[in-house]
Amino acid sequence: MADEVDLHIGRRIRRRRRILQLTQRQLAARVGVTFQQVQKYEYGEARIGASRLLRISRTLEISLNYFFEGLDEPSSAPASAAAARLSPPRS
Repeated sequence: MADEVDLHIGRRIRRRRRILQLTQRQLAARVGVTFQQVQKYEYGEARIGASRLLRISRTLEISLNYFFEGLDEPSSAPASAAAARLSPPRS
């Protein structure tokens, strides 16, 4: 199962790629991976190493921060509930 962070980063890659009107094949060729690997990144099925994420950011002409924008915001009630269960009890 894909991690929430991996899904978020994948969505950001897909969004920026489409803004630049690049195909998955074009992005893959520029980054040095197969287009299937780009698909896996975009769907959060594969994690992206730091050096590859840097290459992707340079290819997409954005900063690394772009991929992480919006992650600090709560995405759903179940995630908040899970975080509350992990918090230490108040005295």
